[in-house]
Amino acid sequence: MIAMILAAGHGERLRPITEFLPKALVEVRGRSLLERHLDAVKAAGIENVVINLGWLGEQIAERIGSGANYGLTVAYSPEGDDILETGGGIQRALPLLGDEPFLVINADVFSDMPMPAELADD
Repeated sequence: MIAMILAAGHGERLRPITEFLPKALVEVRGRSLLERHLDAVKAAGIENVVINLGWLGEQIAERIGSGANYGLTVAYSPEGDDILETGGGIQRALPLLGDEPFLVINADVFSDMPMPAELADD
């Protein structure tokens, strides 16, 4: 299974924090929201992740890179300045996601609930 993390938004409600930092990289308890999601998908047995990029997306790509530091393989689906919203972002990433079911996570959600490990088996 592949996980897609939606990380393209502007983070309007988090201003002024998100004027110079993408909302996916906002930290909670010393760790970014995005890195928390990467840890959770890895713990669930998922090894491939697609992250869509928009507002300040280059910072995300620079910080996460190939995903190797997280034990993952990460691919990026850039949207540039024309943010496509949830459905459009997923549609643009479909060539990277393949034909099998995939998991979608909003990067700006904070949760410490673990993902079920059986997700990776499907």
